[in-house]
Amino acid sequence: MPDFNILTPDGWVRGQLHHRDGRVLEVVGPPCDPLHNNLPYLLPGFIDLHVHGGGGRDIMEGDNAFATIARTHLRFGTTSLLATTMTAPSAQIRQILEQLGHYSQRRPAATARVLGVHLEGPYINPGKLGAQPNHAHGAVLEEVDQLLGLAPIKVITLAPEIAGHVELIRALVQRGVCVQIGHTLGSYEDGVQALAAGATSFTHLYNAMSPLHHREPGIVGAALAHARFAEIIPDLLHVHPGAIRVALRAIPCLYCVTDSTAATGMPDGQYKLGSHTVTKCLGGVRLADGTLAGSTLTMDQALRNLVKLGVPLAEASQRLSQFPADYLGIEERGRLQPGSWADAVSVNRDLTLAAVMVEGETVELENA
Repeated sequence: MPDFNILTPDGWVRGQLHHRDGRVLEVVGPPCDPLHNNLPYLLPGFIDLHVHGGGGRDIMEGDNAFATIARTHLRFGTTSLLATTMTAPSAQIRQILEQLGHYSQRRPAATARVLGVHLEGPYINPGKLGAQPNHAHGAVLEEVDQLLGLAPIKVITLAPEIAGHVELIRALVQRGVCVQIGHTLGSYEDGVQALAAGATSFTHLYNAMSPLHHREPGIVGAALAHARFAEIIPDLLHVHPGAIRVALRAIPCLYCVTDSTAATGMPDGQYKLGSHTVTKCLGGVRLADGTLAGSTLTMDQALRNLVKLGVPLAEASQRLSQFPADYLGIEERGRLQPGSWADAVSVNRDLTLAAVMVEGETVELENA
């Protein structure tokens, strides 16, 4: 087995990773500086906390779509993900969550691990839907508890300015749910109040939220001033490179997501996003009125985009693996160290993906 430049929590090591039964046994080799050799890189597998679809399938299609989506994203280095729902009628959300609850208990071969669910809506502001269908409504704890009983919901996006939602944040935190602020017309003060109540991140930072103005800082201002975590879509379409650089300086554990749709990994054409039909063209996905509707970004491209912006490779890797794991409170993913899951990506010197391993299973890449 050839040596790699292996990124560990303690820095770069020149050597090999040994694993057994899906777990890392040891990383063997001396410390190194990758600038002083031409070896490929071995990085922790990417963790994507915002996935709506891929490979022509959408999460809201139900059980038959899940494995296709998880298989598609594994091809691009994502070894674990959160299946992300769309705003929809309550009965449909319950049906999808029940199916995801069953699916998340297993991992079919050659697929990424589905860690649980990111519930993006329906508890959002109907005035800031973005590409979400118009089924938004305020949350009631009794309803949310019913949903939590159907699937492992790890993250819920909500608009804090809606009556009762700050109190709901406190209740969700007590239940171990990570609350993100998003699809919101809230003020800076609403954002600060939500953070004080226990919200811990912001959904696709800058997008579908009140912007920063020097006299009305908005939700973006609350994030830049106070957040430790926030997700961002680094496809260089949703967010200008300059705004990404601002967030990198302001938010210590800014992490990358794809907000990917069924169009990911597919040719240009029309696809489903929840109840919407969206069009992939010119490198993006849009509604008929031109509104951005998720993305076709993959995590390996996100890595290359960050490095292109001047982010060191080790830091870029953290923002695609360790920081998402830290946000969810998962210590056994997002880093290569003894006892962690053997989730890893082999990356060539030009940062193209060469191979991927998920829980010790090496998967052949169709796109390699």
